[in-house]
Amino acid sequence: MVPKTRAPKKTPPRTISDPVTAYAQSVVAGRVIAGPHVRNACRRHLDDLKRGKARGLTWDLAAALRFVNFCRDVLRLSGGQFEGKPFELEPSQAFQAGSIFGWKRADGTRRFRRAFIETGKGSGKTPLVAAIGMYGLVADGEDRAEIYAAGKDKDQAMVMFRDAVSMVHQSPALARRLKQSGQPPSVWNLAFLEKASFYRPISKEGASSGPRPHFALCDELHEHPDGATIEMLERGFKFRRQPLLVMITNSGSDRQSVCWQEHVHAIRAAAGNPNLEDKAGETTDYLGDPEAAAIYDDTFAFVCSLDQGDDPFEDPSCWPKANPLLGKTITEEYLAGVVRQAKAIPGKANNILRLHFCQWTDADKAWMSRGTLEQVLDDFDPAQFAGEAICAGADLSGSQDLTAVAYVCETGSVELPRESIGANGDPRVDLVRLPTYHAWVDCWTPGDTLAERALRDQAPYEIWATQGWLRAPPGKQIRLDFVAARIAEVAAEYRMSWLAYDRYAYARLADNLDEMGVTIQQIEHPQGGKRRAKLPDEIAQAADEDEKEKPQGLWMPGSLNMLETLILEKRITIHKNPVLISAFASAATEEDPFGNRWFSKRKATKRIDPLVALAMAVGAATADFKFTPPRAPEIHIW
Repeated sequence: MVPKTRAPKKTPPRTISDPVTAYAQSVVAGRVIAGPHVRNACRRHLDDLKRGKARGLTWDLAAALRFVNFCRDVLRLSGGQFEGKPFELEPSQAFQAGSIFGWKRADGTRRFRRAFIETGKGSGKTPLVAAIGMYGLVADGEDRAEIYAAGKDKDQAMVMFRDAVSMVHQSPALARRLKQSGQPPSVWNLAFLEKASFYRPISKEGASSGPRPHFALCDELHEHPDGATIEMLERGFKFRRQPLLVMITNSGSDRQSVCWQEHVHAIRAAAGNPNLEDKAGETTDYLGDPEAAAIYDDTFAFVCSLDQGDDPFEDPSCWPKANPLLGKTITEEYLAGVVRQAKAIPGKANNILRLHFCQWTDADKAWMSRGTLEQVLDDFDPAQFAGEAICAGADLSGSQDLTAVAYVCETGSVELPRESIGANGDPRVDLVRLPTYHAWVDCWTPGDTLAERALRDQAPYEIWATQGWLRAPPGKQIRLDFVAARIAEVAAEYRMSWLAYDRYAYARLADNLDEMGVTIQQIEHPQGGKRRAKLPDEIAQAADEDEKEKPQGLWMPGSLNMLETLILEKRITIHKNPVLISAFASAATEEDPFGNRWFSKRKATKRIDPLVALAMAVGAATADFKFTPPRAPEIHIW
């Protein structure tokens, strides 16, 4: 009898997970919350898996995983709680980078030559793209590869490049293979000598002629004034077999910008719809027409946005649509805090919508709500602080408008919580003692034209003058000699540390002060957002003696931010003056592409001179100057 033999046990086939396709399926199924353009990008991926072969497209999972594993096995993160940790890509990051490296053309080269990534601030864009550059340098097999971290200027380009340098410092394998030029924190080139390749920052101004990029990585596209940097880099692609341009950005506000042009191109690529227009509050479903899709076969798009009807200020459930790494690199507590700021200070709302919730903005907003201001208003007597040190800010008018001088006095302190990162990398909250202040203003306007301008400005100037809130000396123009006399009185009653001024019309006031024999410390404070004042010689000289901290000159974006902080933290008490309250209610701001804001008299609904003066005084009072004026400035009144 022949013994029976047992059939060999079959080994189940090994399954290799596909994080790119898994993310796309989860988004389309609604298991992962994403906005309309990301949903379209995921539909596009799944659709191309089915129909892409007809256009010569193939999905190379091994190539996608090679990059994902490179990040995990070779690269380390830096900063705070991430210091030294392996760069494990989050699902949305794996979808982005895996798509870029996994999709191939019929000839085996990469399908995507361009990638546009637009997400909320703090979504890990910069480390991801720095890693893409590092992969192109050492792992992509390109001889004489030129990898560029590009910005609108060299300083911005260095932000991304510093992340790449930190990755080298964290990885012994990379540190052994790469040669650095320069010393931290001023490394300016990473060379991979085996392939005669390099990775370095570049900008339009500092570029030498004829760069031949293998990878061009463009940071903060919304800040670029034009498309010159992109054009310069893409011209060099003709020398490469499979070059790659990666553009990362927050949402912007200028619909004439290169960033908006690339944004529209990207959402059309994700939707497969060449006629798609991105209008406020409107979205579209995926079209995916094969002929239309072929137009965009070289462009990868990952554009975060909200859906029509989403209100991030009232409904936190939509936050992940703009912040795919919510709970990882950015917390719900942080976003809740910025939402509270937007509600309290409407002038910040546009910036917060743009940076954190991926909304392209252009509408003007009032600067601050009345409810927020009322929390810091009080009917106190400034005379109670006689003899104390104060700082003043003067906003002078040329002829008939309001002139204002504001005063700020440090009057106490309070303990407030402050978040920080502990030695073990975990977040911690400490109590920090911070100064508190009281503030008040004096206001002037020409007396002879009071009724006429009250009608023109729709403001009760006559009532304010009668009640003593507004000084109206005789004349048809502002009497700066009256202003100088009042400053002299205040300087004699208090210890005036600084008088902050804008250059406009100040020469006349300075002459009046000189004629009266008033000697006080004066410091320039521009009112716009384009220029920072030069430090006075005595402050600069004191700073030279302290190499650790170099103070900067005053400017309105910094003073405006500080005034907002003091109000939100209830660290300032403001005297109830209806002229100043009207200025608060009427104020609007302007903003540059870098988020710097200043008060806009052009956009204001009424006169805001008292508020501008208050911000200037706050800037002077809170400046970290090493030089302190004499305790009792010499005051002479003749």
